[in-house]
Amino acid sequence: MKKFKARWEIQRNWQLIFPLFGLIALLYSSYKLANLFFETPNLLYVIPITLIVFYGLLQLTLWIFKRLEHKWVVSYKWEMIRIFIVFAITGSSSVFVGRPLIALMGITKENLNPVLYWVLFIIIGLIFYQILLVSFGWLLGQFQFFWEFEKKMLRRFGLRKLVD
Repeated sequence: MKKFKARWEIQRNWQLIFPLFGLIALLYSSYKLANLFFETPNLLYVIPITLIVFYGLLQLTLWIFKRLEHKWVVSYKWEMIRIFIVFAITGSSSVFVGRPLIALMGITKENLNPVLYWVLFIIIGLIFYQILLVSFGWLLGQFQFFWEFEKKMLRRFGLRKLVD
């Protein structure tokens, strides 16, 4: 445990919640992906596939951490886990907010061209993504990181006047 804490620069035991939550989320995602391989999921097949997918996703995640370690400015390495958690929650939440909003406006795949429907869905999801990203970043104590990230993203969208 000392080696793990040293690697992720964890000073207090409460900070262990972020790697634990990250591993649980990764395991759940692996399980959901493993279920996609079978029409009728059987635990005899799903558990080994889940473990294989989990190992692959874990290796990919650690590789991404290593690549972003020098690009993202954070005080401690464990904060990168918190940032990844914010991105995951925000992505899922923007879809959950966008779908009911489009339905509330009376827009469905049946009454609108599917291409136009998906373009509207992506635009609405992207708008809520921006708002939720900063909100969840604030809730998980990474407001400054996500505010800078948001300003950079808005500049890339050509909305420099909003952030300067």
